[in-house]
Amino acid sequence: MNGFHGLLASAGVLGGLFALLTANVFSQRFKAGVKLGTGGPEHQALLVAVRTHANFAEYVPLCLLLLAGDLYGGAPSGLVVKAGWVLVAARVAHVVGMQLPAPNKSRAAGALLTLAVLVGASLEAVYLAI
Repeated sequence: MNGFHGLLASAGVLGGLFALLTANVFSQRFKAGVKLGTGGPEHQALLVAVRTHANFAEYVPLCLLLLAGDLYGGAPSGLVVKAGWVLVAARVAHVVGMQLPAPNKSRAAGALLTLAVLVGASLEAVYLAI
């Protein structure tokens, strides 16, 4: 599997995870009877579902864009593919951690690994650009 296919595979897994998170928000909205927003403090499950989904949407697209740019720009394909799979593991850990009382190691690990991929891919992009 070349770098493109490896990164594409991790992006596909992340796309599937995002679809599951989206379905969870729909489900929680239906259960709570809330069409917009999070419905206040009595709907904690909906708040957690919305924030888990939003956090994913806030980080994953930029990380994937940077990783794809790094790959296209000539970064070592093995490194880019590994970073893509670290991002998958990070996001799964974060999703699990969001279901647990805060603070917890899974959520922290997911957040830190996501940030590591973001910073690493960003630095590589700047390096490749100059």
